[in-house]
Amino acid sequence: MAVPKKRTGHSAQGKRRANWKATKPETTVCSNCGQPVLAHTVCTACGYYKGQPVSLKDKAEAEKEVKKPAKKSTKKAEVAEETKAADAVVEAEVVEDAPKKTTKKRATKKATEKKAETTEEKTEESAE
Repeated sequence: MAVPKKRTGHSAQGKRRANWKATKPETTVCSNCGQPVLAHTVCTACGYYKGQPVSLKDKAEAEKEVKKPAKKSTKKAEVAEETKAADAVVEAEVVEDAPKKTTKKRATKKATEKKAETTEEKTEESAE
């Protein structure tokens, strides 16, 4: 391994480093939104790369947009859809209104004695 005999001077070091230059990163324009983007990277503004959505969320949205609209529905089909929706709402209300099961707590001797005393007091007061 080579070992320098003397230390390199400041001017020689500066002359050697004179060709160290920073270069600007290559940028392109996003094909979807037109924002400047680093080359070979996903657009930070819209999430597209080479004209296609990259994230799963964007792919799902793109598929919804691409799907063809449904054929014109007939009046019978519209009525059937409305009744299905109404039945679903009624079923949801029925499920919500169902009583909840409660567990019975064991009565202790003290609690039953207190209840008996209070009922006796009430009957005495009502008799007066």
